[in-house]
Amino acid sequence: MMKNKTYLAMLALLLLTLVLSACGSNSANEPASEEQETASQESNEEENITEPVEEEASGTVIYESELGPVEIPANPTRIVALTNAPNVLSLGGNLVGVDEWTEANPLFTEKLEGVTVVSEGNLESIASQTPDLIIAGSHMSNIEEYAKIAPTVVYTWGKLDYLDQQIEIGKLLNKEEEALNWVDDFKERTATIGNEIKAKYGDDVTVSVFEVADSGLYVYGDNWARGTEILYQAMKLEMPEKVKEDALGPGMYNLSLEVMPEYSGDFIVASRSLAGTADVMNTEIWNGLPAVQNNRVIEIEAKASSYSDPITLEYLLEIFTEGFLGQAE
Repeated sequence: MMKNKTYLAMLALLLLTLVLSACGSNSANEPASEEQETASQESNEEENITEPVEEEASGTVIYESELGPVEIPANPTRIVALTNAPNVLSLGGNLVGVDEWTEANPLFTEKLEGVTVVSEGNLESIASQTPDLIIAGSHMSNIEEYAKIAPTVVYTWGKLDYLDQQIEIGKLLNKEEEALNWVDDFKERTATIGNEIKAKYGDDVTVSVFEVADSGLYVYGDNWARGTEILYQAMKLEMPEKVKEDALGPGMYNLSLEVMPEYSGDFIVASRSLAGTADVMNTEIWNGLPAVQNNRVIEIEAKASSYSDPITLEYLLEIFTEGFLGQAE
């Protein structure tokens, strides 16, 4: 009788163990609770959000260039700029190669420290910089060869105005918003200064931009650097009629000293080498100009004024503001 009771107790304990084990197994295979599903989904969503951002940062995008779509790095880090290097600099682009003219400009000396000067005709000098983006001019003859080295974007000089060109470089470098913000701010500031100049000297005040050099004498229209875009386009100041006639269309006009008075406005911006005095400025004709006699000559360094990028424009705007508004009548 005792043996039977012991046997029955052991059997009951075994059955209880089997039941508990089955319950545990079923629990592990049951669908997750609503809270568990939500947590799992959030975790997966976070993973899905992170991955595309990483791909975008290190991947490529399609840039619509004037020669057609080009696949470029989303964020280029090794740029060779055979043209428009100052625009790239103004947006903080990482240049590894630039043209000799940009390198020789004193405004960019510090910013280009350690950057290699390359030549559009020397493919090896370009390839040795292992660029991930090349910016070239449409007039260059090796564009197809550049494209074999790295994605190449081409611009035609003068096809875009100076502000649209900056915006386009902003798109290229994934910094369009930064470029747009600068353009809006620059337009507002220059318009205000232009109105102040007109209020002080009259709405019809004129200004001429001359390149004064021993090698020649030139007068400029409204889109040939030397601050012409600021004076005529942004500030909307007037140019003398003779300048409109001969320089506005082609952009620049070579003239002789004898006819210089015909092209001289109420103000003169003289682009020259400030290291010395040009022979023109020692002549009776120069010293007889009303702008010279009235102390209305604003001198700018020629080498630092040959571009129309934000760095150059801000530099010239400061000089012009002081030249027009800082002097006493």
